[in-house]
Amino acid sequence: MKYKITYVTLILALAVMSCEESFIDRASLDGTTVTNYYNTADEVRAATSTLYSGLAWTGYESRALDAIGEVMAGNERSGGTDDPPFQQLTISATSVRLQDAWKAFYKINGWTSALIATFEQKKAEGGDPAILDPAIAECHFMRGTAYFFIARIWGDAPIITDPGAIALSGDFNIPRYYKEDVLRFALGELRKAERGLPETDVPGRVTTYSAKGMMAKLYLYKQDYDSARIKALEVIQSEQYDLFPDYRAMFNSSEHNNNIESMFAVQHQPTMNPWGSGNQMNPDRGPSNLQTPEASMWDLYRPTLDILAEYEPNDLRRTGSVMEHGWTMPQWKPQKSPQDDGTYTENDLAYNEFMADGYRYDTIQPTNRGGYLNEVRANIAKYVVGPGASYGGETVIGMNTGINFMVLRFADILLIYAEAVLADNASTSDASALNAFNRVRIRANLLPKDVLTKEDILHERRVEFAFEGDYWFDIQRQGFAKAKEIIESQDRGSLGNSPVWHVPVYITNFTESMMHLPIPAGETVQDPLLLEPPVPYYETK
Repeated sequence: MKYKITYVTLILALAVMSCEESFIDRASLDGTTVTNYYNTADEVRAATSTLYSGLAWTGYESRALDAIGEVMAGNERSGGTDDPPFQQLTISATSVRLQDAWKAFYKINGWTSALIATFEQKKAEGGDPAILDPAIAECHFMRGTAYFFIARIWGDAPIITDPGAIALSGDFNIPRYYKEDVLRFALGELRKAERGLPETDVPGRVTTYSAKGMMAKLYLYKQDYDSARIKALEVIQSEQYDLFPDYRAMFNSSEHNNNIESMFAVQHQPTMNPWGSGNQMNPDRGPSNLQTPEASMWDLYRPTLDILAEYEPNDLRRTGSVMEHGWTMPQWKPQKSPQDDGTYTENDLAYNEFMADGYRYDTIQPTNRGGYLNEVRANIAKYVVGPGASYGGETVIGMNTGINFMVLRFADILLIYAEAVLADNASTSDASALNAFNRVRIRANLLPKDVLTKEDILHERRVEFAFEGDYWFDIQRQGFAKAKEIIESQDRGSLGNSPVWHVPVYITNFTESMMHLPIPAGETVQDPLLLEPPVPYYETK
């Protein structure tokens, strides 16, 4: 592995990087060492706060999440140069998206491993376990979550717990371990987090219930339904979380960061320094007619016709997730600037008049006068926070916004519980499962159900978590035969100048080899063992 970690130097550097300001005020680190630092909770939490930041997660969250979790899954289209293979399922080991994702997760692994080693060293030197042990548990949560993603994306993969020793030895010949062992390792990390994290903390910090929730998700992925049900129920009965009442508002404003539904979120700041601190989904999803001097917009990712057809009539999640003709945001008021001589073009005047009462997504208005027309007649609305502070929105600095990305939210726990109760049965009318499931539907303005099937739950998950990077993993965990059925039934086509010109496109070559993605070519060149068959990580199963 080429992502080398030097323990103390890295950890002290991490402590000065900012994350969410509510987490911590950073102290000066001039002349610090492990011996004279990490003596207070503030000093310890300054280091772990960086694990929540875009600095840790951006390589996956920015574009790789869309490509793997949504484009490959049939929820998104992309017109970029790096994403069509995910749309066509012709992904190669040279993909930049795979490389970015790999780097992000093994970076998180390296940072958490280094922090754990440093905190354990501090404890051995007499440091206070009361402030160090919860931080170690935070690291285990992050490392377990990272390996959960690694197992789902690549299947068989390396497990590295001491990257510093590897870096010092110079021996980077590390094998792949069986996917089953990678998942087992991830679960072990989350169990350590569950035991060591507090029941409550400041908004944005993970707790024991965050760990239980991620464990429930991992158990469901493994089809260990009893364990998934137990862990999900522990979260539900804790009453620490609830559904946020306004689904759309959760995704269009950083005002609702760390809300009652958010169980683990990447914490963002609207800044370009250091790069990666900000959420960069605003330009990748927002339509170009929303662009201003403050906010870049180029709609790299768009919804597919297939996901648009999935929404039921009157589902409020549709307007919370996608912009279509008639979608408005009255407070956003983008305006064209005058030319150098202070005058406006006729089209710019028409645009300004069209947007004077707030942003409108309109497919009929001429595109040079404020309208917008793409090949699916829609754009993604989630994590688009608008045109910038000068235009009625919030602070946007080019590509960067301050809205947090929710990796795990309470709606997921409710649907996990319902599915875990259903288990392998054809249907269920269990009252507790229906109650959990229908809480999600009722918020979406839909009628509750009185019987649940697996298809009901997969449908609900698809629309509830659309464009959040989760759908591919829901497809994958169904097994190859069902995954093939789902993928090959999706319309990945587009519209021409008129809907009657609709040309459907279907995948016809889905094979079992596509269930996991290739390890990036740059990694296998440096470590040829990654091309060899996997080996056991644990001596006993």
